[in-house]
Amino acid sequence: MALTTKHLLGIKDLTTEDIQLILSTATQFKEVLQRPVKKVPTLRDVTIVNLFYENSTRTRISFELAEKRLSADVVNFTVSNSSAAKGETLLDTVNNILSMKVDMVVMRHSASGAPHYLAKHINAAIINAGDGINEHPTQALLDAFSMKEKLGKLEGLKVAIIGDIMHSRVALSNIYLLKKMGAEVMVSGPPTLIPTYLKEAMDIQVEYNIDKALAWCDVANVLRIQLERQNQPLFSSLREYNLAYGITKNRLHKLSKEIVIMHPGPINRGVELDSDVADSPHSIILDQVENGVAVRMACLYLLTGRTQPTT
Repeated sequence: MALTTKHLLGIKDLTTEDIQLILSTATQFKEVLQRPVKKVPTLRDVTIVNLFYENSTRTRISFELAEKRLSADVVNFTVSNSSAAKGETLLDTVNNILSMKVDMVVMRHSASGAPHYLAKHINAAIINAGDGINEHPTQALLDAFSMKEKLGKLEGLKVAIIGDIMHSRVALSNIYLLKKMGAEVMVSGPPTLIPTYLKEAMDIQVEYNIDKALAWCDVANVLRIQLERQNQPLFSSLREYNLAYGITKNRLHKLSKEIVIMHPGPINRGVELDSDVADSPHSIILDQVENGVAVRMACLYLLTGRTQPTT
């Protein structure tokens, strides 16, 4: 069985079967990562460039580690030290890289649609590692993998995505994936941070009362406030945001059930999530980080056209 797409540009482009294949393949690669020797020779004939036009810690390290665990040759591109800083266009930059016989490009860019633009002009496989406020497909896949690992299923789960929905590519990719896999989705946060079109266009629930959202859900996927993407103040202060929408131990104690807490990182502790919640048994945040390597190994592997991992 193989993916139906040459590129991984967004969850929107994947079929349910594609998602299931990636998650099942990630399960096999996670077993590899538990071994004393965590490396396999699967992609030793493949060269991958990590093309990051935006700052990143977790995603970039996770991709680089996944590539090295698969024995691929890895090239890391830093914009500040490149000709892009001198005005070279994105397409020229990538074409110059590809002339060095690169097989795959992992790309993060501040412009929504940048990976899609590249995919129309070059032959190498493109993985979207986050484009503007559009999508972040591998984050949604690792979130789904982590939910399924913890709770045993995705179908029928009630997942609340809480926080800055308007500026979050993670939120959009998660909504697409969870809906495709049969989960129920609710978004919650200040009205100024939730696009008005979501309820109608994507058939999801919108709840502005955080306590009602927590009482409804099985999983709370908490997002940070992306101040760097906001052109004007959209709420009064970070302190008041924490009081109204922050996930605190007191809020969780009021619930009649236990829920799973997730966060794609980086966490703004004391704003959207208190430390005693982030570090509690409710949290699977570090499991998400660990699972990210296995999921990205699966994506890299499947996009090269392989169908059965050599593990």
